Amino acid sequence: MSFSEISIYQVKPDKTEAFETVMADAAKLMAQMEGCLAFKLMERTHYIKEMKTIKEGLPPDKLTRIVKCVKYAHYWEFDNDESYGKAQKQLYETHWKSIEKCLIAPHDKVLGERLKNKY
Repeated sequence: MSFSEISIYQVKPDKTEAFETVMADAAKLMAQMEGCLAFKLMERTHYIKEMKTIKEGLPPDKLTRIVKCVKYAHYWEFDNDESYGKAQKQLYETHWKSIEKCLIAPHDKVLGERLKNKY
């Protein structure tokens, strides 16, 4: 059963380029790690303003301004939790300080096994 991490990062507006550069480099490193199945990063660029958007199948609204941070979500998947642990250690030793310098607060992390054959 595969093991996944989803993290939400709140990045300082003036550090988005540095954050994306560090994460691109981290993605190259993680792609070489044993057991790594996926390493994806997305920037929050849209939101749903009202329920009408969902009910009518309308496209979400595009963000037009940055309030206090730029949010990113990161999805990471491994063949098992042992491979994940080794990769986490490698990421910590090579990129973690650079990532932390870009954040306004510690990131939020959700860990767990992917549900097999259900979704």
